[in-house]
Amino acid sequence: MKVKTILVSQPEPKAEHSPYHNLIEKYKVKIDFTPFIHVESVNANDVRKQKIDLKNYSAIILTSKNSVDNFFRVAEEMRYKIPETLKYFCQSEAVAYYLQKYVVYRKRRIYIGTKDFADLAPLLKKHKTEKFLLPASDQLKPAVPQLLNELELDWKQGTFYRTVMSDLSDLKDVYYDVLAFFSPSGIRSLFHNFPDFKQNDTRIAVFGETTQKEALEHGLNVNIMAPSKDTPSMTMALEKYIKEYNNKK
Repeated sequence: MKVKTILVSQPEPKAEHSPYHNLIEKYKVKIDFTPFIHVESVNANDVRKQKIDLKNYSAIILTSKNSVDNFFRVAEEMRYKIPETLKYFCQSEAVAYYLQKYVVYRKRRIYIGTKDFADLAPLLKKHKTEKFLLPASDQLKPAVPQLLNELELDWKQGTFYRTVMSDLSDLKDVYYDVLAFFSPSGIRSLFHNFPDFKQNDTRIAVFGETTQKEALEHGLNVNIMAPSKDTPSMTMALEKYIKEYNNKK
């Protein structure tokens, strides 16, 4: 079956020429964007209840833009003046670039991984004497604490925000040719909002092994998988699939 409609379970990209818009123009497909999950902040009092005092930490590990936003939000709510000596360990260049929203680069000690969290290991290892704080979601990937423990770091995880299933009652149905998911929470949200969902001819696209695992556990067939060597992004995986199936006679 040809792909004519796609539902992406994320907010619509703000960039005018995003890869999704290129897919729409190039292949004449209809792509809708609906976030199946959203982030809710944890207030400073609840962070304190986790026995976290920001002044006790000399280094911050930042894994996403959400972790950046919520660390600085909590610091402001706690009226904590962040010292210039604080070290920032960013999972990727994208996270480090986003950090500039809050700090002046030349005045800060910033260490940057290449992409995956494991890429930070050599940098963290060089700074084993630091006390690390990991401001994170309530749904942290197990590989993260596992790695930090293996490195024998002095670290603490703090839940600074939560990943919550969105109310999709405004969505008439989810019977598109392709549904694209980016996290296990998105799969859970699908069945929470549409408990009677049947895949039928709908193709399921997933990003990441944990999302794939969640899809399979819910009895879904995964048809499109990213990232891979040939398709490192979801849009590239979708394009490859569309090329193959829309050209079939």
